[in-house]
Amino acid sequence: MIYGILIVLVVILGFTTYNLLVKNEKAEDIILSQNEFIGKIKETITYINHRLTQIDHRGSFEADDEIGFFFKEVKQLQDKLNEFNNKQ
Repeated sequence: MIYGILIVLVVILGFTTYNLLVKNEKAEDIILSQNEFIGKIKETITYINHRLTQIDHRGSFEADDEIGFFFKEVKQLQDKLNEFNNKQ
């Protein structure tokens, strides 16, 4: 009788342990993919920042009224992205 109860208990504990292991591995895979995605976003932010600096190294876009408005908005957006990148 006691052996029967112990066997049932071991089977139940084994099943729950396996179930938790599978869930943990799925969560780890999700975390790894999100870290990879964030890394790619950081690389993109850095590249865009470098490219914007190259494009307007003389300040000619910023000085033009029509293009300057758009360029200033893009620069503000880039500054916000840089803040995000620096926090990470």
